[in-house]
Amino acid sequence: MTVEPAVPPEVLARIRAPFLEGAAEPVDPPVLLPLSLLLDLTGEALRARLFVVAGEGGAELALRPDFTAPIARAHVESGRAEGRYVYEGRAFRVPPPGSDRPSEFLQLGLERLGAAAGPAADAETAGLAWRAARAGGRDDLSLLVGDLSVADALLAALETPPLAAGRIRRALSDPDALGRALDHRPSPQGPAGGLAGLIAGRPEGEGAAIVEEVWALAGVQPVGGRTALEIARRLGGKAALDEPLSEPSRHILRRAFALQGAPDAVLDQLAALAREHGLALDPALDAASGRLGALAAAGVNGPIVFAPGFGRPFSYYDGMLFEVRSAALGPDRPVAAGGRYDRLPPALGGPATPAVGCMVRPARAWSER
Repeated sequence: MTVEPAVPPEVLARIRAPFLEGAAEPVDPPVLLPLSLLLDLTGEALRARLFVVAGEGGAELALRPDFTAPIARAHVESGRAEGRYVYEGRAFRVPPPGSDRPSEFLQLGLERLGAAAGPAADAETAGLAWRAARAGGRDDLSLLVGDLSVADALLAALETPPLAAGRIRRALSDPDALGRALDHRPSPQGPAGGLAGLIAGRPEGEGAAIVEEVWALAGVQPVGGRTALEIARRLGGKAALDEPLSEPSRHILRRAFALQGAPDAVLDQLAALAREHGLALDPALDAASGRLGALAAAGVNGPIVFAPGFGRPFSYYDGMLFEVRSAALGPDRPVAAGGRYDRLPPALGGPATPAVGCMVRPARAWSER
């Protein structure tokens, strides 16, 4: 396991300072988390980036890849209505093949649950991440902002079939995956290389037996996690419910998700696209305008880029989200990131509550220039 270089103590203190400005409870979530929790919240695509180990009784555990999910779970379990939490600790992810990224790295962050609704809370969180990132010494930073409520409004206005909408939404963090999602055309054999189509319509026991046979042929020995029956049910349901995306919808979504630039200009282009095709997007665009307009007052004093097609790998985000990027490091190494995730607490069994957070990677923020 490769560890990133240490940041000088005086630099780390400067980066840490913005997180200590308001009253917040320091927390240190468990390093080992249930694999099923992470996959249920983020999807199977994250599995390849996780360090998985066997726990007691054969249950699969993973080294924490991030802090948001375990902090939100602890908040829900506490029964508290509100919480403001700061953290500083190590996270772990398997680097992409051929990458020189460290597999163990330091993160600092803030999570707010309850009483964190509205544009001011979104802007305050982005402003905090911006100031912490700037404290590392870089002068080449910009803020990239997306807004999943705009993407959701666009998908709803186009009456996008539910499975197609979910596939597109999950792909927003990866331009190549987004292109594949927009081009996806369901076939009689179904997704997943025909396995879902083979399972669809069969008795549940037969479907589970097919999954187990595939495991045996592949030499896979599942430990904990989902059973063959659960996987068969999911694949069979997907094959039965998948519907094609219309060609006009593909065209409109490609145009919308390709937009990127100054916030006012992009919002104007989206409004023009909506008028051109008779789509009711004004409420979503007005709300996004309010969130974007609050960023400068929250301390973001650098370039802001708005991209309706921007997303992050963690699928629990559901509103405004952002990355602080360095021109020197490139788009695949954000210095800081965060956003709104109101639907995460209910997914963990808690009540609906506003939730927003951010993190910064000190080693990426640090610059000797």
